[in-house]
Amino acid sequence: MALRSWVESANEPATDFPIENLPFGLFRHGGEEDDTHVGLAIGDSIVDLAGCYEAGLLEAINEQVQAACTAPILNELMALGSDASRAVRHTIATMLMEGSMMQPELEPHVIRMRDAEMMVPCAIGDYTDFYAGIHHATNVGSMFRPENPLLPNYRWVPIGYHGRVSSIIVSGTGFHRPSGQTRPDPESAPQFGPSRRLDYEMELGALVGPGNERGERIPVDRAEEHLFGLCLVNDWSARDIQTWEYQPLGPFLAKSFATSVSPWIVTLDALTPFRTAPYTRPDGDPQPLPYLASSDHSGFDITLEVWLRSAQMTEPVLLSRGNSRDLYWTLAQLVAHHTSNGCNLRPGDLLASGTISGRTSDSRGSMLELSWGGKEPVVLPNGEERRFLEDGDEVILRGFCEREGHRRIGFGECRGTVLPAN
Repeated sequence: MALRSWVESANEPATDFPIENLPFGLFRHGGEEDDTHVGLAIGDSIVDLAGCYEAGLLEAINEQVQAACTAPILNELMALGSDASRAVRHTIATMLMEGSMMQPELEPHVIRMRDAEMMVPCAIGDYTDFYAGIHHATNVGSMFRPENPLLPNYRWVPIGYHGRVSSIIVSGTGFHRPSGQTRPDPESAPQFGPSRRLDYEMELGALVGPGNERGERIPVDRAEEHLFGLCLVNDWSARDIQTWEYQPLGPFLAKSFATSVSPWIVTLDALTPFRTAPYTRPDGDPQPLPYLASSDHSGFDITLEVWLRSAQMTEPVLLSRGNSRDLYWTLAQLVAHHTSNGCNLRPGDLLASGTISGRTSDSRGSMLELSWGGKEPVVLPNGEERRFLEDGDEVILRGFCEREGHRRIGFGECRGTVLPAN
């Protein structure tokens, strides 16, 4: 039975943020001079946890957890693990329920999202981007190596690279088209200029909770204890720059100019009803090595959508719809592999899944795949064509979970607009 809240917008069937969700984020009440506050999303509103603390509404919670709720960043709470976030969500959910005697005391600390400025949800110290979407890897490989699209290591090891934290931006932030070296004609010298093959990538992001000490490994069976929650990630990519620069050391300037993240972190507790079996490996694929093998981890059934609005359009159009079930490696396996060499993960570190695509053409998570390298242009409802992104294009990622017998929960949106090159 669905729970009801006295915040009426949280009871609407299409809301991303019913009382069962309550994701964490970071916001300002108004201008740039205001302090940042940790909040929980409920319907079209935000519960200000610092305000709740000052009003004495968190007294049932451990003092260390209370103090973390008043911090100007979310990382202090993330470091305390899932028991801490669970206690906060449970306490606030009880006060938000329809008929709660605490409504008069909590209501002054609930503000409308439209009156808040959302921030990157935590202080991200390190960012790793994986390549765990097997259909994306297969599609891209097919364009360059039709006879053998997946490299020999793909089915054995979770592939990833370390990204750039300084250019991570929150949803709604525009960015300039990057410039760089490209070599469109292999018979001529490379040239420098704005990217002509700018792309988006539909990804999930996992934010680290407690983390590990340097030199320690996190076992796969305990990996999810170190994840605070999930968000949406758009790892923008300049495909022409990438093609020229990626050998022999992999992505560099083609990726480091901008990465967009959604402002709300959905906890694994909220996602529990939407767990699903890990990706089913085809016959002939190797089973994971022992340090990645476990019967106690799972995937998540999260629908992921990409929408596009050009500068000439008033409403966005749906480009593709995929699902996180199509990740070849689970989040637990990504954490276990990342720390298998003793690498230390810290609270707030971001691990992105890599582009998530499905088996069908309408579930491809990048324009590179939708237009098949630019050879098959995507036709928009107003007649415009897209092989890659144009200036003024706004890309909107959306994610949500739906299952019979459970309330729909969502991730909000991850938006970004392409501005002309500087």
